[in-house]
Amino acid sequence: MRHSALMVYGDAFQRYRFHDNHPFQPKRIQLTLDLIRSFGWMEEDQLIAPRKAADKELTRTHEESFIEAVKQAPDGSLSPEQLEACGLGTEDNPIFPGMHEAAATVVGGTLVAAEQVMSGKCEHALNLAGGLHHALRGRASGFCIYNDAAIAIAWLRKEYDVRVLYIDTDAHHGDGVQWAFYDDPQVMTISIHETGKYLFPGTGSVYERGQGPGFGTSINLPLDAFTEDESWLDAFRRVVPEAARRFRPDVILSQNGCDAHRYDPLTHLSATMRIYREIPRTVHQLAHELCDGRWIAVGGGGYDMWRVVPRAWTWLWAEMNDCAPEEAAIPKAWLRRWQPESPVDLPQTLHDPDGLFSPIPRRAEITEKNRRTVDQVLQMIKNHL
Repeated sequence: MRHSALMVYGDAFQRYRFHDNHPFQPKRIQLTLDLIRSFGWMEEDQLIAPRKAADKELTRTHEESFIEAVKQAPDGSLSPEQLEACGLGTEDNPIFPGMHEAAATVVGGTLVAAEQVMSGKCEHALNLAGGLHHALRGRASGFCIYNDAAIAIAWLRKEYDVRVLYIDTDAHHGDGVQWAFYDDPQVMTISIHETGKYLFPGTGSVYERGQGPGFGTSINLPLDAFTEDESWLDAFRRVVPEAARRFRPDVILSQNGCDAHRYDPLTHLSATMRIYREIPRTVHQLAHELCDGRWIAVGGGGYDMWRVVPRAWTWLWAEMNDCAPEEAAIPKAWLRRWQPESPVDLPQTLHDPDGLFSPIPRRAEITEKNRRTVDQVLQMIKNHL
C-alpha cells in the first residue's frame, strides 16, 4: 500500500547521544513515536529503516579531514588542539563512542527520506533524528556533528537538479545550511529564529542575504526575545508563502526544531503549541501548491522533551498524513507509560489551553519591533526575487 507519508526510524538513532545530562536527548524521538502510535496515526509499514551515509556522501558538504577527525576522536588519538579546531570535545559537542557511525546514520536517515520522496514512493517523508543544522564544513557546532539537511540538499541538487526551498523554524538560526548554499541561486534558505543578539549561534541577520548568483536567496527573520504566538505567526505567514511563491521550488525540506516554546529551557521565545500546529499546515499547503506534494521534513532542536517535543512532532506527523485534528486529548495509555519517568506533569492535550501563560509585559514593543523586521525582509524579497 502506498502511503502519502513515511517516517524513517531505527533504534540506531538512539546512539546519537552525548551523555545523560546533555540537553540533546534522542529519547524525545521515542516519546514522539509512542505518542503517534497511541493516537493510532501510524501504520507499521509507514516506518522505514535508515542507513549509514557513506563517506563520499558526507563529503558533499564536509571536508574529508573533518570526517576523519570525527572517526578518530573517540579513541583519544587527537590532540586537544586538533579537537578544538574541529569543534569536538566541547561542552556542546562532547565526544562519545561510535560518534561517526551515529552521526552518519542520522545523515543516512535524511537521505533515505529524500530518496523516498524523489522516487515517488511517497509524497512526504520525515526523519525526526535529523535537522542538525549547525554543523559546518569542517567543524561540529551546536550539538550537530554532520549537517544532514545540507547533505540532503546537495544530493537533491546533484542527482535531480531541482530547486530546493529550505524552511527552518528552529529558535536557533539555521547557519550551517545557509552557509553551505550561500551562493547557490537554486537553493533558498528561510530561517525564522530568535535574534542572534541573545542566542547561539549569533548569526541570522536580515542582511545575510546570499552572495554572488545566490544573492537574495538567503532569507532571515530574526525575532525579538520573548516573541509570542501572534507576532511569530504574523512573521511566518507574511514572509514564508511570499518567498516560496516567488522562488517556485521543486521540493521543500523543512527543519522542525520546536524550541521556540515558552517551556524550552535554552531559548527566550514565548510561543505555545499553536505555532507547531500552524507551521506544518502551511508547509504542507505550499508543498502541494508548488512542488506536487514533495516535502522532506526533519527534526531539530527542542529541549523540553517531555511537554513540548512529542506534541509538536506529533502535530507534524498528523499533518503529513492529513489526520491532524484541531485539538485532541493525550491518550491515557501514553500518560500512564511516561508520567512515572517525567520530572514534570505531562500535558493532557496536544494543544496548550488558553490562559496557560501570562502575557509578556513588553508585548507591544516586541510586536512592533518584529513588524518592522518583517516589513524590511518583505521589501528585500520584492526587490531581489
